[in-house]
Amino acid sequence: MLTRLRGSARLLERQVGFNRLGAAVSLTIFIVAAAVLYHILRDIDPDELLDALEATDWRTLGVAGLFVAGGYLTLTFYDLFALRTIGRTELSYRVVALAGFTSYAVGHSVGASVFSGGAVRYRIYSDWGLSVIEVTKICFVAGLTFWLGNAAVLGLGVLDAPQAAHAIDQLPPWLNRVIALAILVLLGAYVAWVWVKPRVIGRAGWQLTLPGGPFTLLQIAIGILDLSCCALAMYMLVPDEPHLGFVTVAVIFVTATLLGFASHAPGGLGVFDAAMMIALWQFDKEDLLAGLLLFRLLYYVIPFALALVVLGTREALLSRTARRLAQQAATPMSAMTELAREKSDVP
Repeated sequence: MLTRLRGSARLLERQVGFNRLGAAVSLTIFIVAAAVLYHILRDIDPDELLDALEATDWRTLGVAGLFVAGGYLTLTFYDLFALRTIGRTELSYRVVALAGFTSYAVGHSVGASVFSGGAVRYRIYSDWGLSVIEVTKICFVAGLTFWLGNAAVLGLGVLDAPQAAHAIDQLPPWLNRVIALAILVLLGAYVAWVWVKPRVIGRAGWQLTLPGGPFTLLQIAIGILDLSCCALAMYMLVPDEPHLGFVTVAVIFVTATLLGFASHAPGGLGVFDAAMMIALWQFDKEDLLAGLLLFRLLYYVIPFALALVVLGTREALLSRTARRLAQQAATPMSAMTELAREKSDVP
């Protein structure tokens, strides 16, 4: 059976190509979501939507913003953990925070975060001596943290509130619970696998030693904290009535986020929103849409704008330093001293 499956996979890769297959799946998700979203929003009353936006309490918006800030702070720990995993512990947290925040803020908003966020990481980390391979390893470990956190949140959340997953996948609650248990069993098996002995993946220069058992638990905790902050921000912005528990909203939020991630659309645009509108049908559409728009403002637009300002300022400082050093090229020792001083001021 395994031989047949491998043969089928190789045939599929030759005839279709997994990249094209993945692109087709992403495009299909986006088209279906766009059609569903159009059907849901075509009778939205613009005046009621504006009223809902204006009715949002500033304190509620402020608390949601704090949870978003907490989520981005947690994202910097993704990079900090990844650097520790590959043995590059000499970088200061200032550098790590800069790379972590800007890469995720850009990646979340531009889409294809593996490439867009990876490019931002490389631009920053390469100035501190990290190679393309090392930055790729950082992206891999950070991605692993994300998926382990998702597995834990979805497994525990769906186990507690299977009806929340039913709102999106339309599967009976008992089957959702079975799937949740399977996810948790696989997660536990992975933790046990890395706990027994060091696990090395990859070949040659691409080899990476996976975090051991205790550090994998820390990795999962970082992922859970990140997703919890984001889900709490969304929970603050959904309508108060009818009341839904946090776990229900969190499961729907994480599932919708994963669908948006699978579509590769910038910020999951359209896909995330359609999934949330379908699953949270109990709410008034204008009120819910107002919450989704405010969440996009807090989680995507503002961090993206801040990241562009920070990156632009950094590039301007580095460019000014380069010009100064070019002018001092006649005195090499002075140039080296100036470079060391200037570089210590720019992360």
